[in-house]
Amino acid sequence: MVEFGGWDMPISYPSGTITEHLACRNGAVIFDVSHLGTVRVEGYYAKAALQEVLTNDLDKISVGQTQYTQLLNQDGGVLDDIIVWWVNQDRFDVMPNASNTQQVVRAIGGVDVTESRAVLAVQGPKSRECLGKICAEFKSVARNTVRNIVWQNVSYVVAGTGYTGEDGLEIAVPKSHAEKLFNAVVSSGVMPAGLGARDTLRLEAGLPLHGHELSPSITPLEAQLKWAVAFNKPKFAGKRALEAQLANGLTRLLVGVTTLGRRPPREGCDVLIDCKKVGTITSGNFSPILEHGIAFALVDAFVKVGDKVVVDVRGTQIEGTVVKPPFIAKK
Repeated sequence: MVEFGGWDMPISYPSGTITEHLACRNGAVIFDVSHLGTVRVEGYYAKAALQEVLTNDLDKISVGQTQYTQLLNQDGGVLDDIIVWWVNQDRFDVMPNASNTQQVVRAIGGVDVTESRAVLAVQGPKSRECLGKICAEFKSVARNTVRNIVWQNVSYVVAGTGYTGEDGLEIAVPKSHAEKLFNAVVSSGVMPAGLGARDTLRLEAGLPLHGHELSPSITPLEAQLKWAVAFNKPKFAGKRALEAQLANGLTRLLVGVTTLGRRPPREGCDVLIDCKKVGTITSGNFSPILEHGIAFALVDAFVKVGDKVVVDVRGTQIEGTVVKPPFIAKK
């Protein structure tokens, strides 16, 4: 157990991170992700309020769907990346990262309801099969949709979302019933998993993590997430800064790096070409699927896919190659 964003969170269970990682890729695992925030924005003007601040365009989706989006500062840096659950016509549950909830409330309004619920993420190719043993309605929630489901006289908000690269669901449950649901899911054949596996899974899947690949000093354009920015909208926080960055050209970009051997690159390691520093590792780890090191790196814009690099890991030079994430095939 470790402190994480003000919460006590499991790094791993006795099974260990690699076992948990492989269970998610091949079967099903459950994560307690209650440290994620929930900001509830309700009312006739709720959609308009979000449209004016967040980068993505809610007109691309409708009631009962989810959307990845971002909150930027005026320099275009990412204050937080967010999943919006459009629960019903005038209700949006906005899901920020652990430590960013209050600044999201200040930016978009709404009410912080994090303390009232837990969020359990069931992920993996067999996640729906296992959840179907508990409640057939759970497995009917499609990818990127959200529904209210009643199980044993308790109402749950269930979304077809997750951050592992696998199919699965995230379930918002009243905190008084969280332990009961967790135990029921485990009894259906799902393995508990901790933050260690959650990090290696999202890294293999090429998914950025706020505080590493995204931050107030890194823009979505630098992170190669332009697809989540709706420049056609008349207004959102940081729009002018991103338009200027597009006009002037990018000086750095986020790329993937694969390395030889089992010793992984780590955050903060220098990336070199011909003994000259061209960037820095933002996240790195050993890939249980590929069985070698993988990493994200923020590098000079001239670096391209296929370039050979060297990563300096505490004085040890590890050979690597620049690649385009994800590191494993999307499912």
